[in-house]
Amino acid sequence: MTTPVRFGVVGTPGDRRVTMFRDAVVGRGLAEPYVISWLDVLAGRAAGGPEGSLLRVDSPGEDARADELLRGPGDPARVGGGAAWHKAFTAGLERVAAIPGVRLLGDVGEIGVMFDKRRCHAVLAGAGVPVPGAFEAGSYEELREEMARRGWARVFVKPAHGSSASGVVAFQAHAGRVRAVTSATWIGGVLCNSLRVRTMTEEAEARRLVDFLAADGLHVERWFPKASSGGRVFDLRVVTVAGAPTHAVVRTSRSPMTNLHLGGSRGDLETVRSRPGLWERVLEVCARAAACFPGSLSTGVDVMVGADWRSVAVAEVNAFGDLLPGLGDFSGHGRDTYAEQVEAVIDGRW
Repeated sequence: MTTPVRFGVVGTPGDRRVTMFRDAVVGRGLAEPYVISWLDVLAGRAAGGPEGSLLRVDSPGEDARADELLRGPGDPARVGGGAAWHKAFTAGLERVAAIPGVRLLGDVGEIGVMFDKRRCHAVLAGAGVPVPGAFEAGSYEELREEMARRGWARVFVKPAHGSSASGVVAFQAHAGRVRAVTSATWIGGVLCNSLRVRTMTEEAEARRLVDFLAADGLHVERWFPKASSGGRVFDLRVVTVAGAPTHAVVRTSRSPMTNLHLGGSRGDLETVRSRPGLWERVLEVCARAAACFPGSLSTGVDVMVGADWRSVAVAEVNAFGDLLPGLGDFSGHGRDTYAEQVEAVIDGRW
């Protein structure tokens, strides 16, 4: 008799991701997954799971207690502390990897790379995946000097270990003027994330912002002019499962940031699929990006379509980029991203 598959998940109990994964597992007729809390992992007291079980590593979520263990005390909405967060997070991943008797559904080394924009970009570029040009900067002065040396007037300045556009700055410098677009704002002397995108035109303000972010390291990418539809620029989040693209959402915005929590909205996927050759190119590039992380059951690839409607480039690859509720797969089975991953394990694709 074949032993039933048993799943577990490292995550934050009650988090939406954990709940949706649980629903996918139970919906397949399997036992409810056990949960190992990130709080226990980070505190060094995580217990193991059943022998032979399959353990999914998920996001620590937005738990204030976990955030404090990852980057120290402070407002969970604050920007910064990414280097400390990444160090504590990767140490936690190593503890997860040491849990005996389980098979991980995500390689912890690959997860660590995906949470370092500099290393992830280097891996993609080294594999020939199209990505924007990039450099590292340690200050506002270094940013401006390198932009001038390369002849770049527009860039995206990204904290090396940030996520969800935290601290990202769309920066332009031309004819003695600067323009910085970001969702970060100073509140009582603390730089915090906001759900509102704002624009700075005073260089002193832009300098203060960039120099603060630079303490944790900066990944600077050349601005990739995106295609637009209906007066809104867009990109795509494409989820891959077992190396193959399975789900996609178009993210549109009137600002340079297309993140849905920053006012972006879902667009019509047929806008891309109906263009001859473009959709195939998007899928091919996303599969190549996923192939850079063969130990990861799933990735979320942020892919940009150029203003010429032909070129594509990968902006990021996300380890936990599969939270796309209400979205079915390309095959028409109606499975969401979590059900697709469960199915891939059961049918032996991964």
